[in-house]
Amino acid sequence: MFVITADQVGSRKGSDRVSIALGRLNRRDDLLLPAERTAGDELQLVTQRGATALDIVLELSRSGEWNIGCGVGGVSGLDGGSVRSASGAAFVAARAAVERSKAKQTRFALRDATTDVPGLEALIDLLLVVRSRRTAEGWEVVDLLAGGTTQAQAAQELGITPQAVSQRAIAAAWRVERAALPALADQLEAMDRLDVDQSQGAA
Repeated sequence: MFVITADQVGSRKGSDRVSIALGRLNRRDDLLLPAERTAGDELQLVTQRGATALDIVLELSRSGEWNIGCGVGGVSGLDGGSVRSASGAAFVAARAAVERSKAKQTRFALRDATTDVPGLEALIDLLLVVRSRRTAEGWEVVDLLAGGTTQAQAAQELGITPQAVSQRAIAAAWRVERAALPALADQLEAMDRLDVDQSQGAA
């Protein structure tokens, strides 16, 4: 399973962003339990899908307001109905990951039950850097296309030509990102399966 622990950057100097983030995250239907505030400026959530974990990492990282740790491993106590009552190796890994993320350019780190995962983390870092360099105009186009709008419809909505939409999508690396997401999610799933296999072998 996947646990994400996110710590708000500079919370003592700015407004509290945790409540806003929780409201957005808890509209999802792919979390095992509702995301919760677990400290003054920290939130935590659990999911069993690699694609969901990756999507949430990308969502939180977009604003640059969060240090994000993703932990992969076993989880127990889900029947308590609260993230606060759950525990397990994935929680420990997420805690170690979020602490390490604070020293990184991307403010993201990945860890499984026993160690950091530098290879897969580096690939996710590349995607995060690409997204961090996307312009506001690029995000306008990407958000529309990601929501199912066609390029022709996006052009009409933005008041620009279809060629300009295409140019913005290319500059924003939209198709590159879209192609990378399933592969990265598959790698996270494989990492989770390996962790489960190793845990069962050690039992």
